[in-house]
Amino acid sequence: MICSFHPCFVGDKNILCAGRDPGAGDLAWIKKADAVILPQGCRKSLYEMAAGHCSHVFPNYMARFAFPGKIGQARLFDQIHAPFPQTYSFLSLAEFQQFRSRPDHTRILSFPFVFKFDWGGESDNVWLIDSGSRLSEAIQRAADYEKTGQSGFLIQEFISTPSRSLRVVVLGTKRISYWRVQPDQKNFSTGLSRGAVIDEESDPHLQEDGIKMVSSVCNQTGINLAGFDIIFSNKIKPRGYFLEINYFFGRAGLGGSKQFYEALNREIRLWLKNIGLTSSKSMN
Repeated sequence: MICSFHPCFVGDKNILCAGRDPGAGDLAWIKKADAVILPQGCRKSLYEMAAGHCSHVFPNYMARFAFPGKIGQARLFDQIHAPFPQTYSFLSLAEFQQFRSRPDHTRILSFPFVFKFDWGGESDNVWLIDSGSRLSEAIQRAADYEKTGQSGFLIQEFISTPSRSLRVVVLGTKRISYWRVQPDQKNFSTGLSRGAVIDEESDPHLQEDGIKMVSSVCNQTGINLAGFDIIFSNKIKPRGYFLEINYFFGRAGLGGSKQFYEALNREIRLWLKNIGLTSSKSMN
């Protein structure tokens, strides 16, 4: 029996758990299930309940919840020796101020560098810091956020790139890659919401390198539904660096939501087939 919590995948038992933690009724169905399908927006409590009581759960969100936020992802990249820009993480402004008292902090904080808050995706809450005034602005934002209970940020090495980033989307066994190119050279962001455009064709060898990098991380972590962001250094022999993992990601580069859900359903059915399961309802 396949229990689906995903509103766009039909299983033998279908449950909506949006906006709430799971309860005793959800647990009863999970225990009966041979496989559980979860939505991208599932809470940690739902994932832990499913993974703790069913042998087969899609997607695999173990890394998502074990290494939360951008700070967690930096720890993950470091732990599995995946290439990423040199990064310093701070859980609070007080921790950062203590860091600034170190004699070598001016070398580490030499401009330019990248300032990222622990939350947000698709280039949200990310700034290029190229002056003391810009740093002061970022620190003030951090202070304002801490007043609301949100804290944590990273300072990251700036890697010069050709104003683009590579998005590699993982859908089960499928890998889809495309560049997000920023035509405005004064705009640091390569997010589509910030004016970047999609380029599926350029530098296929680098796209292949990015896919290999992502597949290596997936093999080590079990991640099977996410959008990875990678940059390549602006050098004669470009080197790839991971920026972050987006467990929620835009679908414009995938052809839109309809195409995304069609592809996701195919991959879920393939996953079920590979573990020896089928659902008569999901095959319609």
